[in-house]
Amino acid sequence: MKQVLFLFVSLFVISCSKNPVPKPDNLLDEEVMVDIIYDISILQAADGSMSYKLTDHNIKMDQYIFEKYKIDSITYRQNQRYYAADARKYKKIYKKVIERLEKENPANTQGINNETSVGVPNSAVE
Repeated sequence: MKQVLFLFVSLFVISCSKNPVPKPDNLLDEEVMVDIIYDISILQAADGSMSYKLTDHNIKMDQYIFEKYKIDSITYRQNQRYYAADARKYKKIYKKVIERLEKENPANTQGINNETSVGVPNSAVE
């Protein structure tokens, strides 16, 4: 009976720990994670709207991020998991990314873009 109680208490303590994901050996600073997620957002937007541009310039998103920040895929995944395990911290990171995206291009974030995706004024298309 004591063993079962010990097992139950141990599982309870482990499941209620503040951050059950272990801290990565190469922990990236929160600001670096903001920069990485920002760059990934920009690359994904470019890939979604003008994927030929990335292909023409031989840009592979993952490879670009890993080379720019001098990390490997394991370091990125471990850090992503670590920060995602803490919802408050992860939300704070994404809030900074969104603020940065809005600051960089406020017209697009408010849906007031006077040009088409190819840079031609909307008035010229109408």
